[in-house]
Amino acid sequence: MDYASVMARKHDIMLRSVGIDYGRFATGRLSFDYEGMMEQIGYPLDEVRRIQREVNVGDTPLIEMHNLTRLARQLAEPGRGARIFVKDEANNPARSFKDRRASVSSYHAAAKGYPGLIAATSGNYGAAVASQAARRMLGCIIVQEIFDSRGFEQPEIAEKGRACEAYGAEVLQLSVGPELFYVFLRVLEETGYFNASLYTPFSVAGIETLGAEIVEQTRGRTGRDPDMIVSTHAGGGITTGTARGARKAGCDSVEIVGASVSLEGLHMASDRDFNRKSFTTGHTGFGIPFAVWPDRSDVPKNAARVLRYLDRYVTVPQGSVFYITEALAQLEGLERGPAGNTSLTAAFVLAREMPEDAVIVVNETEYTGAGKHPYAQLGFARTMGVEVRRGDPAEEKAGSVIVVPERPEQLAVREMDLNRLRSSYLKRACESLGDRRSVTVADVDFLAEDANLAGHVVRSYMEDRGITVE
Repeated sequence: MDYASVMARKHDIMLRSVGIDYGRFATGRLSFDYEGMMEQIGYPLDEVRRIQREVNVGDTPLIEMHNLTRLARQLAEPGRGARIFVKDEANNPARSFKDRRASVSSYHAAAKGYPGLIAATSGNYGAAVASQAARRMLGCIIVQEIFDSRGFEQPEIAEKGRACEAYGAEVLQLSVGPELFYVFLRVLEETGYFNASLYTPFSVAGIETLGAEIVEQTRGRTGRDPDMIVSTHAGGGITTGTARGARKAGCDSVEIVGASVSLEGLHMASDRDFNRKSFTTGHTGFGIPFAVWPDRSDVPKNAARVLRYLDRYVTVPQGSVFYITEALAQLEGLERGPAGNTSLTAAFVLAREMPEDAVIVVNETEYTGAGKHPYAQLGFARTMGVEVRRGDPAEEKAGSVIVVPERPEQLAVREMDLNRLRSSYLKRACESLGDRRSVTVADVDFLAEDANLAGHVVRSYMEDRGITVE
């Protein structure tokens, strides 16, 4: 089966593998009924809770970080240093929040008679899909991008592959490059399995329980709503789902902050750069592209649309995440993996800006193990020629040198300009119009909502580029 013929059938393959007619939600050339799609395709919050309790997903503990809070207050100005809490998602069956997404997809696949599930992922999601498929007695295939052209494999991805196989999944391991999507489509077509995409309404609905639990547990523990939720940002699903869940629990005022590892200068599709990063997810290589053009995903309309919900977006260096990983273990007795520790690094810094009676919640932890441990990651970085040393994290350069801080006061975040990302989003939307230089009022309203901008700003942006509004 040649590449061109498979790609020519991708729309039909996608339609059959997720069972969603995305076309019925279209309202314009660019616009679609996002909330209508979420309401009609996803499951209601109470139904998702029921589905997840059937398979022991969710209802994870909210843990207060007493010692990290105390340390943050020692470094803050008097009266500053918010209480830091962590939602311990490593207590889910496959030991990350991804079980929430996978639980709904596997339930839906079983209900609709699909014989199995497929996911293209090198992260925790593969293990979550494999685990939930096992609970529903469904087949499972995970497609991983793992090798560079020299045959080197990331220890973290290799460990996740072993976890998928332990749950009974078949794992297809590929080298970095464009064949991932081609292989994914072929396997979907050949097996008739369900596409357990990270970006369907099922997936995002599964995360809404996380946001609702955070609000309910915070109220129970502190008598108030969380002031800030910090979320490790990659493809946008956890941030979107958490924010939507918080709103459904009646918490509209919480500040939603995304945090990513800074991989500035590295290209994720590059054979050379692929193994010069120490974090397989939660980095800017995913975070920025998915923020400015969410529909670059494996489904026609992405349900994870993070610009709608982000109030603030910060980045942290790789070495700082390794530092806070060690601090979490030695100060709080919790050894957890890097994904949640990215947002914990940011939370530790941001807590110092906030009053002592404020509450900041990190919305996930993940499991750790041999391949995800800092020693394995840093050892692999050295093998790839990356220098690893102690010092000022401001001297870190992704792909060349990882700098682990010497002292906690060296931890810092870098603010990302959300308005710049919104402009990039609008630029992508304009480019997608091709030669037809007109849009409808519905398109303008959709773009304004999707980018969290005023309608007149979007209209002005369009008109400045010669695009008329009909």
